[in-house]
Amino acid sequence: MSAAEHVPRSDVQTLYRDHHGWLRDWLRARLGCTHNAADLAHDTFVRLLSRREPANPVEPRAYLATIAHGLVVDFHRRRALERAYLDALAVLPEPRMPSPEARAIVLEALVAIDTMLDGLKPAVREAFILSQLDGLTYAQIAARLGVTVRTVNNYMLKALEHCYLIVAEGPCSS
Repeated sequence: MSAAEHVPRSDVQTLYRDHHGWLRDWLRARLGCTHNAADLAHDTFVRLLSRREPANPVEPRAYLATIAHGLVVDFHRRRALERAYLDALAVLPEPRMPSPEARAIVLEALVAIDTMLDGLKPAVREAFILSQLDGLTYAQIAARLGVTVRTVNNYMLKALEHCYLIVAEGPCSS
């Protein structure tokens, strides 16, 4: 089933026709950039097309603003992650600098990982990062977090299940 088959197009067309200009202006006031506001307004309606429930809310502007607000948060998170990545690259010597294509691929991977980890409880996220990035054993993680090895095992199961579900759902499940 394609994303366009989730919600009747007429519902989204009506929302778009009646509220797109308002939403774009609302986003421009929050972002300070006409181009980013236009992109996120577009993304808001694309998100509506991928939803399974009808898009005929009682308060359409509040509904659109809620979706757009989430996109603004994602936008700022992505920008912060991109700045941190570019700052890390800035200290590399020129011969070790990745190509623009490699930088784009890594940035997309970082954003995907950040999104995936964002849904985890802090202790679960920390245990997962300590295991997967720092290479600590469950016993070392337990000692660092002040929990039992069994708790670390449970954290890891939750983290892996969460990551699996995110990947299995794919990009159009929002």
